[in-house]
Amino acid sequence: MTNTRPGRTAVTKQKLFDAALKLVGERGAASVTVDEIAAEAGVAKGTVYYNFASKDALVDALLRHGVELLASRLRVAEDETETERAMESLVDGVLGFFAEYPAFGQLLVSELWRTPGQWHGTLGLLRDDIVSIVRGQMQRLSDEGRLPEGVQVGTASAALFGTLLVVALDWQVFQPERTLAEVREAVLILVRGLRPSA
Repeated sequence: MTNTRPGRTAVTKQKLFDAALKLVGERGAASVTVDEIAAEAGVAKGTVYYNFASKDALVDALLRHGVELLASRLRVAEDETETERAMESLVDGVLGFFAEYPAFGQLLVSELWRTPGQWHGTLGLLRDDIVSIVRGQMQRLSDEGRLPEGVQVGTASAALFGTLLVVALDWQVFQPERTLAEVREAVLILVRGLRPSA
């Protein structure tokens, strides 16, 4: 007899992720109930508790899952041998992710800047994971002498991540008529502007 439970569990967790993300993105984590998440996912309330101990545990897992998805897209840049292409891949990864999951961008921004937030500790660790991937690409630019003198890799990494996050959110909320290609090119012009002046 084949055990298909792990596959079903993954599908159920993805349904819960999508449902929670939609509702939390619309109204914020505090005002969403487990009953609403279960109904949106099309599962029994008990299924939520089977997979997660509480709504808070679900939101915590939601944040972790979303950042893992984002990180996996950004790691594609690490496989690029050409630095310019790696930066393009990084920008594509962030913008593409937030185009697909705009509510996650809203949740991430709102929780990152909430002080002190309930998920601040979790988000701090997750933010560090993402920024470390960005930092790897910024280090490549620095090693090639492509950062202006005095610009630290750590500061540039946080700045690029923040820029991508805010640009993606601004695009989704205020300029949805713009295409991914237009937004991508605008960000890449900024990144290319990091080159030191001759």
